[in-house]
Amino acid sequence: MMKISVITVTYNAGEVMQATLDSVMEQGYDNVEHIIIDGASTDETMAMSREYARRLKAVGSPYEVVIQSEPDSGLYYAMNKGLFRATGDYVVFLNAGDRFASPDTLTIVAEAAGSDVKTGVVYGDTVIVDIDNNILRPRHKDAPEKLSWRSFKDGMVVCHQAFFALREIAKDVPYDTDYRYSADVDWCIRVMKAAEDRGMSLVNTHSVLCHFLDNGMSQKHKGKSLRERYSIMSDHYGTLSAVSSHLSFLRQRV
Repeated sequence: MMKISVITVTYNAGEVMQATLDSVMEQGYDNVEHIIIDGASTDETMAMSREYARRLKAVGSPYEVVIQSEPDSGLYYAMNKGLFRATGDYVVFLNAGDRFASPDTLTIVAEAAGSDVKTGVVYGDTVIVDIDNNILRPRHKDAPEKLSWRSFKDGMVVCHQAFFALREIAKDVPYDTDYRYSADVDWCIRVMKAAEDRGMSLVNTHSVLCHFLDNGMSQKHKGKSLRERYSIMSDHYGTLSAVSSHLSFLRQRV
């Protein structure tokens, strides 16, 4: 059974953390490593995380839980910490407040990946939810039937939290910490490019994999995020394409 590393990055996330922890704990898939990278929270985030690890141990869960809490230099530095600590076959980032769509999510991903480890990325759809997990709307873009790194020319057509990357690829293309708000877009593109270079497939689960909490960091800092996305699109697709995509981003909600 392949191993999946779920990486959760947190900082003073006590208001939303429990939902994420419960979402992982409810998975019916056994071979899970949950890595919690915390930026030295001063609220109840760490107490909740330690209690979560205790509960898993008490019920005899096979899950591995890794908790690290220390000051860091920002979100993408923390994501790289999690990536470098991961030992699973695939990695996914499920940040505080986000949830897997159902208890079967990781089983769906594992079945889609197959057993020959020739799948570079497993992906699916996302819906936007409020803090009580009420579905507000679908994401502004549906996951394409066939995904490639060129697909992101039209925007981030697959949400970061519904993008499961083969670890042997992901560890070779860490997040570019020069970006503060949109390094996830750049990272997904580079992972897909690396998969294509290795002749690996990108597999669509045809399932909603993630419930994404409304008002994430990129929305709170939308102007700065858009400027970074313009730079990323220019680097990967050229200036003309970046201008066209940037205009469409201005009309997007998520």
